[in-house]
Amino acid sequence: MGDYLLGLDAGNTVIKAVIFDRQGNEIAAASAEGHSRMPCPGHVERGLEELWANARQVIRACIEQAKIRPDEIAAIGCAGHGNGLYALDRDGRPLLGIQSLDTRAAGLVDEWRAEGVGDRTYPIGQQRPWPSQTPTLLAWLKGHRPETFAKIGTVFLCKDFIVNRLTGQRVSEVSDMTGCGLLNVAARRYDRDLMEAYGLGDCLGLLPPLVESADIAGQVTEEAAKQTGLAAGTPVVGGLFDVIASAVGSGVTRTGAASIIAGTWSINQVIIDRPELDGPVFMSSTFDHDRYMAIESSATSAANLEWMVREFFSDVDQGGRSPFDMCCDLASAIEPATDDPLYHPFLYGAQQDGNARAGFYGVAGWHTKGHLVRAVLEGVAFGHRQHIETMRKAGAVFNEAVLSGGGSRSLIWPQIFADVLGVPVSVARSRETGALGAAIAAGTGVGLFSGFADGAAAMVRTERFYRPNVSLEGHYARRYRLYRDIADAMAPLWRRLTAVEPVAPGVAA
Repeated sequence: MGDYLLGLDAGNTVIKAVIFDRQGNEIAAASAEGHSRMPCPGHVERGLEELWANARQVIRACIEQAKIRPDEIAAIGCAGHGNGLYALDRDGRPLLGIQSLDTRAAGLVDEWRAEGVGDRTYPIGQQRPWPSQTPTLLAWLKGHRPETFAKIGTVFLCKDFIVNRLTGQRVSEVSDMTGCGLLNVAARRYDRDLMEAYGLGDCLGLLPPLVESADIAGQVTEEAAKQTGLAAGTPVVGGLFDVIASAVGSGVTRTGAASIIAGTWSINQVIIDRPELDGPVFMSSTFDHDRYMAIESSATSAANLEWMVREFFSDVDQGGRSPFDMCCDLASAIEPATDDPLYHPFLYGAQQDGNARAGFYGVAGWHTKGHLVRAVLEGVAFGHRQHIETMRKAGAVFNEAVLSGGGSRSLIWPQIFADVLGVPVSVARSRETGALGAAIAAGTGVGLFSGFADGAAAMVRTERFYRPNVSLEGHYARRYRLYRDIADAMAPLWRRLTAVEPVAPGVAA
């Protein structure tokens, strides 16, 4: 058996390929950025042919950089962003890719909320409908794009499409399908009552066969081998919902361990033994055959800093530094004060309010760019805190967390997380925790490890550790209350802001 494992991590924008040795050392890595299409307000889509072209590119580049033979790769695992909707047509050709930043179905969610649909879905799938959720998007297509809906042959998730292109198999796996609200969580299977609650009782045939994360989904085909440089016949496992992969790749594998991911999405998750908690925890995804991951999440995390860098710092002379480092340096120079501006990280809506929008509050003439950057960093951390409070109220218990995702690369942001959340925060050595988690699943699938915990013990190391500054506890408690109060006050105004109203004659649209 080969000495290396290939982990793929397909996010909303970037796909990465990383080759690891059995000790978790990164031998080679490559990435490619895709392009999102926004054909209408709230619609966020991607071309599936481009996604596969980028996957081929990064796999080949990674193998060439590693200077190893393709047959030295023992197995391949793929992680991918959850939710959204990826579809093949009835002949297996790429049809549609909707990303998990899409909010087109916000109106449908409002209708369902009024009808109590979530009261039917939550007891089975541990989720209430939300705009970017896969079944919600499928129901939206059924009602608003019947011509596209009629062409669908298979509905699955982002990483499932990559697995399909590598192996020719149309499958999905339990963590991803649970994470998008399409499974009976306790039974780990599709459920007709759940589908009927979404108005999709006639769509069970569109869902592919299920495998577990470490099960062998198929082998690399001759055609995929020619296109990627992989060895034909290399095993490919079912893979993982990327948030679960990042948890595993951060070393979070024991009951009660917590993983926080500051990426495009705010992901907050705790491993639990049973999928039932005393409250409406947003989703409970499978972790292994015996345990589950309680998750609260929304598209409210590091994408906010990416937006700020893209719009305001990308054309600034950085003096050789990255614009992200420059922003963090500006924020580090700000001494926390009671009148610092606040920021809501709702560029892509809030968890249960697709109408929510981002905004700065309390900006004064003496505030600088550094104050605004720090407000963004704190606002994202407040968004994570809101999710964590929901889980704690429901009974999830943890006293420390591992931070991963793009936000973990900053030297100041993990300290802000520790201060805002009030718990010690550690950062794993590997920056590519999603790809590493997928590689651990691959190693488990071919017998290199006895399970996820064994694989994580062999391949994960801690790099940095942050303790909360107790002197800032009251400061952040006050600011968090203001953050929540302003959001509550803004909710009706956000609805008015996003309402579609006719434009008066002679007024520019």
